Amino acid sequence: MKIPLLQFTTKGIYCQKAGVYIDPWKPVDKAIISHGHADHSRWGHKSYISHNRNVPIVKHRLGDINISGKEWGESFHINNVKFTLYPAGHIIGSSQIRVEHKGEVWVFTGDYKLEDDGVATPYENIKCHTFITECTFGLPAFLWAPQQEVFKDINQWWAENKANRQTSILFGYSLGKAQRLLKNLDPSIGKIYTHGAVENMTQVLRQLVDFPKTELITRDTKKEDIKGNIVIAPPSAHGSTWIRKMTPFVTASASGWMTFRGARRRRAIDKGFVLSDHCDWPDLLTAIKNTGAEKVICTHGYTDIFSKYLRELGYDARTEETQYEGELAEINTSETSKAEAE
Repeated sequence: MKIPLLQFTTKGIYCQKAGVYIDPWKPVDKAIISHGHADHSRWGHKSYISHNRNVPIVKHRLGDINISGKEWGESFHINNVKFTLYPAGHIIGSSQIRVEHKGEVWVFTGDYKLEDDGVATPYENIKCHTFITECTFGLPAFLWAPQQEVFKDINQWWAENKANRQTSILFGYSLGKAQRLLKNLDPSIGKIYTHGAVENMTQVLRQLVDFPKTELITRDTKKEDIKGNIVIAPPSAHGSTWIRKMTPFVTASASGWMTFRGARRRRAIDKGFVLSDHCDWPDLLTAIKNTGAEKVICTHGYTDIFSKYLRELGYDARTEETQYEGELAEINTSETSKAEAE
């Protein structure tokens, strides 16, 4: 029986011919990492390979590790297996990983989105035989508006709150979402303050992207200074003692999950903005179609529903269990990594 080019194991996605794992969730000797989110880049591997733009992110999160960087389209061989990184468009430094051996091509997407957000290197379509895809938002209910419309609404919300002398607190994951928010806020409205987790990661990324000026909230920050301005904070800050300094405030969350009103109510959020760093339903289908792949493997999200729909379209589609969380990480994370310490 032929061994698949990539296998799903208890440690992660394994290329036996190369002796290398892709985004493994248990410690291994050699790992290729798609991006810096905690569910994809974990501590404990002997050596790491990732895109150059992801190297400072992973080092900041994981500390002194053995990691080497590659450029987009730069192929490298491990035991005659050819690996190449291509932009995934998810967050800064996020990669799709193309794996080729004897004419057979697989593509692992990690997490990805098709919309160019102006921060991450835009997604690039790669032809392949087998496509490993997330389906975090693999339901027809998920349909994103263009981000220009969302940010117009966010800036208007901030301006209205300022007019009411209320502080705007906007929650977004400290790596990726927070920087996307920062890049698109209108500094003419007021000052942009940050939680320590957001500020620490943004300082790492300023060497790669030009962001507006931010001010870190510290113990010495005065309540009157913050009033009417906007604060970018991770979801874990909601309900914490840290947030009390901001009163009177109005809260909002920027997430794909804000599609559902119930999600906003459960988190006691005043306002929800539908903004995701993942594909919506139409873009998932577009991405898969454009690869020309016959086989599709769904790894996390609405895997059963989405793979069933793909089979109805004629794809050889199946699901595989992983420890990837997609945008659930924005809800569940305790944000206790080095980069996210307050």
